[in-house]
Order: sequence, then structure tokens, then C-alpha cells
Amino acid sequence: MKVSREQAVENRERVLGVAAQLFRERGFDGVGLADIMKTAGLTHGGFYGQFSSKDDLLAQASTRAFEGGTAWWQQMAADAPDQPLQAVSAAYLSTAHRDQPGQGCWVAALGSEVARQSAPVRRAVTEGIQVMAAMLAQWMPGRSKAAQREKALATYAAMVGALVLARAVDDAALSEEILQAVARTTSKM
Repeated sequence: MKVSREQAVENRERVLGVAAQLFRERGFDGVGLADIMKTAGLTHGGFYGQFSSKDDLLAQASTRAFEGGTAWWQQMAADAPDQPLQAVSAAYLSTAHRDQPGQGCWVAALGSEVARQSAPVRRAVTEGIQVMAAMLAQWMPGRSKAAQREKALATYAAMVGALVLARAVDDAALSEEILQAVARTTSKM
């Protein structure tokens, strides 16, 4: 049965959203195309009408996840225009974010896996990280753009690392301590 152009676009968007969530929850190798299509409510056969390969889907899902992260950070900053870094840091380093990897940061959920992915996936992640770092840099103190960028990269790495560690440990108190320690550090930038 042929679908309309509008329905095809809607289906594609649904697949990208489902894929981005499932990859963050289960990892790149922890979810297959059949799982993604089934969760999206579509048949497996429709996949190749939308994407050329699983790598193509991974790259596009990476881009989609970073777009969502960017929108989230922009909203946090808009809600606290006098302290955007503190607002973003508090939301990012929260237990709610820690406990919802399927909806959270792509890098914290999949960063260690990206290094073993194809060039298009790594390119999408690189571009996403560049955007996130640029957003952080605009909120950083510093006498020069280079100093602001350096602080932004260090802050982003600390935030991602804190979330990874907080998710990795089986001690709830330690997990919270990690998040709070980095939140206090980043709020002083």
C-alpha cells in the first residue's frame, strides 16, 4: 500500500525519534532495525525506503538527538537569562536526567560507542558536540573567545563525565554526590 508524501515524512520522523530513544537506552548494538520499526508501529520492509542503511539511521538519529539537546539547553537558558549556565548545568546534572537515558544526552549514553562507528556517525556527533560547546562558550566568562571555548569544552566534558559516572555506580548516594560536585564546580565558571 502506497503512503502519501506527508505520511512518509511523518513515518520517517517517528522512526528517527524511536531510534534515538532506543539507541540511548540500549546502545547501538543493543537494538536492531526490526525492533525500531516495530516500536515505531511500522513494518521492517519500509526501513530501506527511508534510510540507506543502519549507519545512515545512526547518523541521522545522532543529529536528531543533538537537535533535541540543543533545544532543551536553549529552553533552560531562556528560562534563566541571568544565569543560563547554571540553569543548563542544574538540569543536565539532575537525577531526572540521570534516570532517563532514553531522553537524555546522546554523548553520555553513547559516547564510548561512537569511536567504533562509521565516519558519518562520528561526523554527526562531532558536529553536535561543536554546537553544544559553542552554546556553552557564549555563557562563559573570559577575556577572549579562545578562553571561553576552552572553559566550555572543559565544562561540557565534566558534565558528560559526571552523568556517565552517576549512571555507572550502584551507590545512590555516590551517584548524587558526583552530580552535585560537578554542578557546584560548573556553577562557579
